[in-house]
Amino acid sequence: MDPKHLKEGVVVVLRPLDDIPQHLFRIAEIYDDCVTGYSLTGPLAGEYGEPDLDLILRVHGGDLLGS
Repeated sequence: MDPKHLKEGVVVVLRPLDDIPQHLFRIAEIYDDCVTGYSLTGPLAGEYGEPDLDLILRVHGGDLLGS
């Protein structure tokens, strides 16, 4: 996903990877190749992470990027 389409505080859906299922992730910071933040659901709930941008499937339904 293009980082220009994201903003801090937005919740995104991350695609499954290895043994980790699809889950929600709240963005704290945005970089050219990854985002930082915390998993909200799944086995990593509450854990800090730095997923690559290509792991982002979409912005979660309730978040509006323009607001």
